[in-house]
Amino acid sequence: MNKINYQKELDRIIAEQESCGLVPSLLLHVCCAPCSSYCLEYLSRYFDITVYYYNPNISIKEEYECRLSEEIRYISEKEFLHPVSITESVYDPQEFFTAVKGLEGEPEGGLRCRECFKLRLGASAKKARELGFDYFTTTLTISPLKNASLLNEIGAQMGQKYGVNWLPSDFKKKEGYKRSIELSREYDLYRQNYCGCIFSKNKGEDLGAAAP
Repeated sequence: MNKINYQKELDRIIAEQESCGLVPSLLLHVCCAPCSSYCLEYLSRYFDITVYYYNPNISIKEEYECRLSEEIRYISEKEFLHPVSITESVYDPQEFFTAVKGLEGEPEGGLRCRECFKLRLGASAKKARELGFDYFTTTLTISPLKNASLLNEIGAQMGQKYGVNWLPSDFKKKEGYKRSIELSREYDLYRQNYCGCIFSKNKGEDLGAAAP
């Protein structure tokens, strides 16, 4: 079975939209400013973007608010070709704990993370349908430590469930992760050293943006 090149799939969709003179709307699920930095710089050339900050996995409120404020600051300071706005979901960590109940002891990258992806991408797909977006996707594929194939598989499933187009991605390609580090330094963005949930924090695992 051939491995799917999700960056090439994204390039193909962009080329098709450009050939028709279209600038589609995109709901971009964002986990933090560093991960979104390159994704927004890249995607805003081709899409009108609304950032969707939905991260109930971040169970420490101060951490959640810090990441949100940095996202807002980055969007306000960075110049984009097409408009970028942001919308925040209701913050309810219990949604995450309910979704991963019984999987607390799973290793990072295991079944608990799969359920977390389903929760966040499902909510993003639902929001994209409610607001009438052409596409939705997530910045999560920029991390070298996250499974891009799994994220794209879940994203496509949620898109089908809610009737909205999933935009395939592997943002670490084309040196996207390297560019995210450069942008984080340029804009002095807060870079956390764990994914977000209390389990990754306690284990000292880094499945999000790496510390500089």
